[in-house]
Amino acid sequence: MLVFQNYIDYNQVVRMSTPARKRLMRDFRRLQQDPPAGISGAPQDNNIMLWNAVIFGPDDTPWDGGTFKLTLQFAEDYPNKPPTVRFVSRMFHPNIYADGSICLDILQNQWSPIYDVAAILTSIQSLLCDPNPNSPANSEAARMFSENKREYNRRVREIVEQSWTAD
Repeated sequence: MLVFQNYIDYNQVVRMSTPARKRLMRDFRRLQQDPPAGISGAPQDNNIMLWNAVIFGPDDTPWDGGTFKLTLQFAEDYPNKPPTVRFVSRMFHPNIYADGSICLDILQNQWSPIYDVAAILTSIQSLLCDPNPNSPANSEAARMFSENKREYNRRVREIVEQSWTAD
């Protein structure tokens, strides 16, 4: 039994230090040592493969003052494959689906292993103010962004205010 137990422990140790997990530890250290403005993120409950993150709405934009929560789910093939990133906070944006998933090229066909967690979150933050209405995940938001910017900005401000009280 003792031999079997050591075998399990050895496998657990091997599994814990996969290339993906090592890379995520490096990403986490970098994010702590040199955090980009307006973003934060950390692994959830000692699970390096599942992260919680917050993006603050950029200053002097309709998103200013918002605190938007996300989850990032990594697989063992990270950084060769992008994580699954989803807003937990309710959003109104041309490139964010109703379920919180994000239509962003670097999370799909333009992914590269050079992107780390900080780069992913920074790209999402800049997407807030610079949407691509030609690739809509939310057709109502895309139409409003293109045709009625004032109403679009009003809806964004509602989302910002909701972000203050949401769990």
